[in-house]
Amino acid sequence: MAGLSMLLISVSTSAMGYLLKPVIDKIFVERNGQGLILFPIAVIVVFFTKSLATYGQEYFMNSVAQDIIRLLRNKLYDKIQDLPLSFFQKERTGVLMSRITNDVNVLRNMVSTAVTSSLRDTSTIIGLASVIIYMNWRLALIAFVVLPVAFFPVFELGRRVRRVSTGCQEAIGDLSAFLHETLAGSKIVKAFGMEDHEKKRFFHKTQKLFDMEIKGIIVRSLSSPIMEFFGGIAIAFVIWYGGWEVMKGVSTPGSFMSFLTCTLLMYDPIKKLSNLNNAIQQGLAATDRIYDIIEMPLDINDPQQPKELAAGPHALKFENVSFSYGNKEVLNQIDLTIDKGRVLALAGMSGGGKSTLVNLIPRFFDVSKGRILIDDEDIRQFAIKDLRSQIAIVTQEPILFNETVRDNIAYGNRQATDEQIVEAAQAAYAHDFILRFPKGYETVIGELGGRLSGGEKQRLCIARALLKNAPILILDEATSSLDSEAEAVVQKALENLMRGRTTVVIAHRLSTIVNADKIAVIVNGRIKERGTHEELLSLGGEYAKLHDMQFRAVNGFSTAEQF
Repeated sequence: MAGLSMLLISVSTSAMGYLLKPVIDKIFVERNGQGLILFPIAVIVVFFTKSLATYGQEYFMNSVAQDIIRLLRNKLYDKIQDLPLSFFQKERTGVLMSRITNDVNVLRNMVSTAVTSSLRDTSTIIGLASVIIYMNWRLALIAFVVLPVAFFPVFELGRRVRRVSTGCQEAIGDLSAFLHETLAGSKIVKAFGMEDHEKKRFFHKTQKLFDMEIKGIIVRSLSSPIMEFFGGIAIAFVIWYGGWEVMKGVSTPGSFMSFLTCTLLMYDPIKKLSNLNNAIQQGLAATDRIYDIIEMPLDINDPQQPKELAAGPHALKFENVSFSYGNKEVLNQIDLTIDKGRVLALAGMSGGGKSTLVNLIPRFFDVSKGRILIDDEDIRQFAIKDLRSQIAIVTQEPILFNETVRDNIAYGNRQATDEQIVEAAQAAYAHDFILRFPKGYETVIGELGGRLSGGEKQRLCIARALLKNAPILILDEATSSLDSEAEAVVQKALENLMRGRTTVVIAHRLSTIVNADKIAVIVNGRIKERGTHEELLSLGGEYAKLHDMQFRAVNGFSTAEQF
């Protein structure tokens, strides 16, 4: 339908120019009374047809364009979600947001406006060119000879537009990342009195974007004047040569005016095409940035024939595991075994590699050497979705979504019943404070759970993990950011969560892991010590040093309180 509409636009525009010849010759020169009735009716029909076709073309082409953009945006987000954790550690959130919003919007302008208009204007040019060639091929040659000369600088400007547009999109991405960071960290900005500093940084970035946009405006603004000038040259030659033919009697005034009108009508879509070239170049720059993401290879993939991972208790084993970030070695020859339903605690100073080690279990990263086994099977033999369905994670910083309490608890188990959700909340010691909310379980908790205290957020995360009911549990310093009162409640909730599960605990406070079945002390990516709490204390090594440091810190704090 869009193609038919564009064809009708081309035909009706060409007919508008051609009708001028009989209008002038029959009515004004020959004074034909019948023509005075017929030609105005014909003009009305032509304009009505063009108006109807224009509406149809706009509607159908924009509908198709918007659907293409929707699918592309979905494809981009789909790929981003599939990319490994290492990708998100390298990319800034604001830049990724800009790719999905701003870059796709630029591409939308190309598809919905530029492509649509180019098809319509091209068909109109072809129709009008056919008419003027039919009417007077000699004059047509004069009109056409200027076009190649005019289009050369226009296309050269288009290449510059693409380069400038890429710079603008990168600047917008940088600005989006800056806004995300400063707005999310507004509490720190205010606490340190850095409002003026952040304002200056923002003004600097907007100035950089402004400079890039001005360059783009300069380049884009040159296209239309160039086409205007060369179009004027062509029309001047048409008037000179066409007027000479009329004076010699070779052509009629009606023929000349009709030809001149068709030429003027043709130069308008040609001029639009020169501007559309700029929009297309901007869209192509956005396309390059979008497909940089879509075509990015995945570092972590499913096996070709994944093995089935049965539900139930699992044993974990790290067998000579090493891992590196680029050239930096983080883990070296880790050997650990965790029996079904047992608790392994990882201790050590920050930066030793504890979090990296637990991130290897759900395959957020893949080992550089060695292998990780679940029930004597390499985890790389399982489908990633099946593997992660058997793992629940509670992190140091609770991650919640701006949805209801119910939705956050049921995040990993969308089929859970209301009774199961309440039961999980009760086991996590969250049910009572949830009921104090105005709407209970239907209360929206704000961005990142901003309306909750730290302990409340952590208990919702524990309820979420309980409801998932995964046999393998990872606790990544789940209580380290809480005060003593909140930690005591959360610790009780964690005990409910850990019961019967194979658990790996990263502990900042050693008091939380004294009852672990096994404790491994990791220093600079290697296991220095392993054993129970009592066994490690008796060794007088790294674990004992950590214990003494924390014991002295607690006593010092208590002494300070007495004063």
